[in-house]
Amino acid sequence: QRTSPFPVLLRAPAHHHPAEQGSSIRPAAMAPVKFDDIPKVANEVLNDDYQISGYVFKAKQKTSWGGAVLSTQVDLFQEKEKCVTPAKLAWRLPAPFGCPAFCIDKLEIEKSGKFKLEASSDKVYPGVKVDCKSDLVDVSKIAVGCTATSVKNAQFKFECKAAAPQDFTAEATYTIGIATCGLKFTPKLFSSAQPDLGLRLFSGPFFCSLLAKEKFGNLSATAHYKASPDLRCAAACNYTKRGTGVIIGCTYKGLYKVKVTQDQTISCSAKHAVAKGFTLLGGAQYSLQKGSFSYGLQLSIE
Repeated sequence: QRTSPFPVLLRAPAHHHPAEQGSSIRPAAMAPVKFDDIPKVANEVLNDDYQISGYVFKAKQKTSWGGAVLSTQVDLFQEKEKCVTPAKLAWRLPAPFGCPAFCIDKLEIEKSGKFKLEASSDKVYPGVKVDCKSDLVDVSKIAVGCTATSVKNAQFKFECKAAAPQDFTAEATYTIGIATCGLKFTPKLFSSAQPDLGLRLFSGPFFCSLLAKEKFGNLSATAHYKASPDLRCAAACNYTKRGTGVIIGCTYKGLYKVKVTQDQTISCSAKHAVAKGFTLLGGAQYSLQKGSFSYGLQLSIE
């Protein structure tokens, strides 16, 4: 009796029971998000990358000096500005002056001449990140805060004025299964006010969220559906005492977007990568009620 010279190659492939195959493929647990990011999945479709007016040039350059990143934004041909190319500069220094203990997340100079400084450190204690914000002008406006993620599936955030700790904002979010719930409050909570509440559900291609603010006088609901790997659809409804606003939109491959608002305004945008690191973003908006039309273009080099 002959034996095969390639016993391993001729061996039949092993077949696993479908239940065994499925047991090794499990969706990753969702991490808790900040309270204001609860509706982010839908907002990416409805709000991001709509350059519907003006001309903007953006550039981002990473340097070899401690990984520092310089971002530039120039607004071109501003009619109301004396300067036709007002610019905004922003630096990010992951390890300023070679010190890895803290990070300068943003050092920004706006076109108006105002400054913004944001610094943070996650080296103080495991699972805790502290941060500081300042306009580099008024000491009373310095804000300090911390974010704690040491509790499993939970995130706690606290921020206050350094000179007035009683002027604070606190929030907490917790994730369980497909749901993330959260609340946000200020010192007004101790004077018969109510906290802001939020809830989001995320399962497979489906997503929805609800935010309740100002003693339930401001309600925001969003829904999102990923119809295919290339097509995403979203809708949002915002209710206040002044009225109700509805937006629906969709995006294809994250490159082409269109949305329609309740006041019969249509917006669209398109993104095109001319070459690696060279991207054009154009958009337009037309209001059926007002008969107004606007358009814009953005060039990004990174």
